[in-house]
Amino acid sequence: MAAFSKYVTGKNSSIAGGILLVLYLLKRRRGTQKRNGKKGGSEVVQNEKDGKKDRAAVDKVFFGRIFQILRIMVPQFFSMETGYLALIAAMLVARTYCDVWMIQNGTMIESGIISRDSALFKKHFYSYIKVIPAIALVNNFLKLGLFELKLRFRERLTKNLYDQYLQGFTYYKMGNLDNRIANPDQLLTQDVEKFCNSVVDLYSNLSKPLLDICLYIYKLTTAIGAQGPTVMMTYLLVSGMFLTRMRRPMGKMTVTEQRYEGEYRFVNSRLITNSEEIAFYNGNEREKLTIHSTFKKLVDHLHQFIFFRFSMGFVDSMIAKYLATVVGYLVVSRPFLTPGHSRHLTSTHSELLEDYYQSGRMLLRLSQALGRIVLAGREMTRLSGFTSRITELMKVLKDLNSGKYVRTMVSQNEKDSDASQKLVLVPGSGNVINRDNIIKFDHTPLATPNGDVLIKDLSFEVSSGTNVLVCGPNGCGKSSLFRVLGELWPLFGGSLTKPERGKLFYVPQRPYMTLGSLRDQVIYPDTYEDQQRKGISDQVLKEYLDNVQLGHILDREGSWDCVQDWMDVLSGGEKQRMAMARLFYHKPQFAILDECTSAVSVDVEDFIYSHCRTVGITLFTVSHRKSLWKHHEFYLHMDGRGNYEFKPITEETVEFGS
Repeated sequence: MAAFSKYVTGKNSSIAGGILLVLYLLKRRRGTQKRNGKKGGSEVVQNEKDGKKDRAAVDKVFFGRIFQILRIMVPQFFSMETGYLALIAAMLVARTYCDVWMIQNGTMIESGIISRDSALFKKHFYSYIKVIPAIALVNNFLKLGLFELKLRFRERLTKNLYDQYLQGFTYYKMGNLDNRIANPDQLLTQDVEKFCNSVVDLYSNLSKPLLDICLYIYKLTTAIGAQGPTVMMTYLLVSGMFLTRMRRPMGKMTVTEQRYEGEYRFVNSRLITNSEEIAFYNGNEREKLTIHSTFKKLVDHLHQFIFFRFSMGFVDSMIAKYLATVVGYLVVSRPFLTPGHSRHLTSTHSELLEDYYQSGRMLLRLSQALGRIVLAGREMTRLSGFTSRITELMKVLKDLNSGKYVRTMVSQNEKDSDASQKLVLVPGSGNVINRDNIIKFDHTPLATPNGDVLIKDLSFEVSSGTNVLVCGPNGCGKSSLFRVLGELWPLFGGSLTKPERGKLFYVPQRPYMTLGSLRDQVIYPDTYEDQQRKGISDQVLKEYLDNVQLGHILDREGSWDCVQDWMDVLSGGEKQRMAMARLFYHKPQFAILDECTSAVSVDVEDFIYSHCRTVGITLFTVSHRKSLWKHHEFYLHMDGRGNYEFKPITEETVEFGS
């Protein structure tokens, strides 16, 4: 036992512990891969899909993605971004030369102190004091360049993504048609910021060590020969390849972390958006379970990520920091500890000391630079996670803007008869024809984006001046019809003849109140400049409000430019009437009224419908009120089982509703 205990030292225990930790990590990773491989059936398909989507590693694909995004952030050679890149590079070079000068000057100051040479000490001491402002200026110019470059990269990338996101109805399609991106707000805000910060930090953290390595290799080669720097560079290559292999899971972990963060933000924003409905249901306990469940999923993943980073931090510190210093000591000591080395055959003790200080410090800086290069691989692996998410968003935006979307489709084989199996649904295969004063469905299948067929063959025609009442049970396809009319959903066949988008107006049951002034609520989505260009005065806007009995709001607020939280200030009925005033302002050829007068009195409702007929607005109305039948010439009834009828309203027509 005593013979064994002499080997149990702190040094040997640390080495053994490090080896065991590395072996444990390798075994744990292999076990995880085996468990993932044993999952069967549909889960394997899903995991393969996720694996392809979440692929995040430092490889050829990663560098291709980075250059694709860099072309957006640096659009041309002569730009402010290029200027800041050049400024950062110049300041890094300047700081490297400052470091070399500080080493040489510091060595001379210490030499003067040790040799008691007052003149030598004062000369280099005062030189140091003189250059302090210049060194401080270099450091702060470097910080200025880094902060400005991060902000400009974020500005460029954010504007580019939002230009695509808000092009047409892409923002709607991403959340309602395509199911590849779950939380675009997370990607457009936090992920873009983290990506830009990570890119600039990596540029800085790689450029400075590379400059240091080049400069110190040159200096050391002239001082101690080429063998020392060659050994250090060999160590860099070997350790870098090993650590890059070990860090591979970090990219995918970063992708997963950001996805869980997005889900956690989504359930919290959903609680705020639907707080009134949840309060009426006393659903706080149920919502707490949902939020805690989502948060626990995030926390569990972060615990795993923290342990992985702790483990990799131990390995990184050992290899990139301490072992690099050990190699540096071995290299720098060789000329001094070899008795017959030609460099120091005639050197005095003072010269040996000065040479060791200068060469040793340069080699120490070289080893530190090599360590930073190796550790920069960790930042690059994390950057690959953000890069994967940003490029996935760019790909989805490009697909949606070109009319393509990806969604899980309903299997018609399980749902319907032999006839429906022959119905091949191809999104976007229908033909949209823009023509004024007519809406015509010609053998058009009415289907949801996931392929759920509501009506196999829809055909009817409505001309301007002919109001249509759309009725039927919930889920029969009334809202789906209007989404197709508004070009929010794709056509799966046939043809649709309709006016352009701007000549078709939709008024929902819960109208949208924008952020802005009272005027903005009436003219939305127009701006004040658009109102002036149309030649519509504020007095005309006042008449629109009076027509829907909202003139008192202008009197109460005192000005068209008054800004309020109109979603809270206006009641449900006032918001519906404000939406009708908005309809009068735009005067479209056709308007879709989706239960938009449910909170309005019958007399105001009669005036609204009469006024629409007077100004030439043709209406498609969804309502269950019997009082509205008299304002329409045709009705479109859907029974919810795939059948419909489009007929004129006559005295014999049986009116239904409340």
